[in-house]
Amino acid sequence: MTTNSVNTTTGLVVAGLAGGSGKSIVAVGMIAAFVRQGLTVVPFKKGPDYIDAGWLHLAAGQPCYNLDPYLMQSAMIEHSFRQHAAAADLVVVEGNRGLYDGVDAAGAYSTAELAVSLGLPVLLVVDCTKSTRTVAALVLGCREMDRRVRLGGVVLNRLGSRRQESVIRQAVEQYTGILVLGAVQRQATDAFPQRHLGVTPHQEHEGARAAVDFLADLSEASLDLPAIRALMAPVQHGRLAATVPVSPAGARVRIGVLQDAAFQFYYPDNLEALAQEGADLVLINALTAPELPDLDGLYIGGGFPETSAAQLSANRGFLNSLRRAVAVGLPVYAECGGLIYLGESITLDGETFSLAGIFPARFGLEQRPQAHGYTNLQVTAANPFYPEGLTVKGHEFRYSRVLEWRGSESDLALRVERGVGFWAGRDGLRHNNVLALYTHVHALGTPEWAPGLATAARGFSRRGA
Repeated sequence: MTTNSVNTTTGLVVAGLAGGSGKSIVAVGMIAAFVRQGLTVVPFKKGPDYIDAGWLHLAAGQPCYNLDPYLMQSAMIEHSFRQHAAAADLVVVEGNRGLYDGVDAAGAYSTAELAVSLGLPVLLVVDCTKSTRTVAALVLGCREMDRRVRLGGVVLNRLGSRRQESVIRQAVEQYTGILVLGAVQRQATDAFPQRHLGVTPHQEHEGARAAVDFLADLSEASLDLPAIRALMAPVQHGRLAATVPVSPAGARVRIGVLQDAAFQFYYPDNLEALAQEGADLVLINALTAPELPDLDGLYIGGGFPETSAAQLSANRGFLNSLRRAVAVGLPVYAECGGLIYLGESITLDGETFSLAGIFPARFGLEQRPQAHGYTNLQVTAANPFYPEGLTVKGHEFRYSRVLEWRGSESDLALRVERGVGFWAGRDGLRHNNVLALYTHVHALGTPEWAPGLATAARGFSRRGA
């Protein structure tokens, strides 16, 4: 990397052999333990995940920024990493899936590729359940798979006994030359309760702070924190010129953001991008607010409207004010859970809850994922936010299903080229100045998003002036 300035910031990547290997437990606990030492830790999450990023944010007391090589150009990743690392003593990047897992057999966009591009060493977390010497073979394979990857240390997880730990530690260090820097015994309870989308968001976990404190205690007892800190590599930081486009300054606008137990999925970069475009963000609780405040635009992110469906449905004053605002042209951009909220209803376990009714769509919830993965969308019709012909890259992960859709193909502004979308290979429901998609977008992956929303809000503001 070229750099404008260098400081004492150091960092590493926490990776695993597979999803569920325990890297979140190690990353969250390690971050919280370092924070206890008075260090400023800035966390990053590889990939599009919101929930893990939320736990990392809670542990660090700092925003967690997503780095996604599939969604973002390398210059965007470098810019975000260097800019946000400048505020840190330490940076910790939590990987996703297995170390070498990518979108193809070559491992494109993998955690390993990200570690190499950032110049960071890897701390590998290995689930040791019912295994001993074989762990050394797995670690050796990871070391040899790509010598560009600096595999600096190993954490043994889910150990059943001290004897098992001793055997594995000796085998790993003898056959690979890589030090074991932590040994975590199997825990009786899961610090991160699971539900249909995986780990429960920290916002909905009654004991979230206690869980982080427990993991900090566990890390202090189980990890060699001084050795892990010594493993970390220096991080270059400083702004890169002309990397993230910002629109010319215009009149300031008020953009509402629904943020509560139902709507939680917002990338910090997205909110910061709106602010850079001249937006004053107004946080709104759709569960309790009596009505929508005066706004120039509204952003409804994803989340879990299904867990708060009764409260959302019961807040009729807020829903009525939202319908009135849409009727007079308020620009609204909605994603996934926000899309559901703008539908007519959601049915859960045989009970139907009425919602905003902006779109003639009814939703239900299934036991299995209905869509999971990256998406590529082509904008094929006029809409308030994106120019026609633009390719929008994002991701979708949902258990919800469209039970009924009484619209037509002309109501859908985007064609799905990769992924599932809303209906028959299409996504992007539009009505007046509303656009709602199942796809989540990241402002660094789709840099047209924030200017589009701010420009639409500015147009609405001028119209009402």
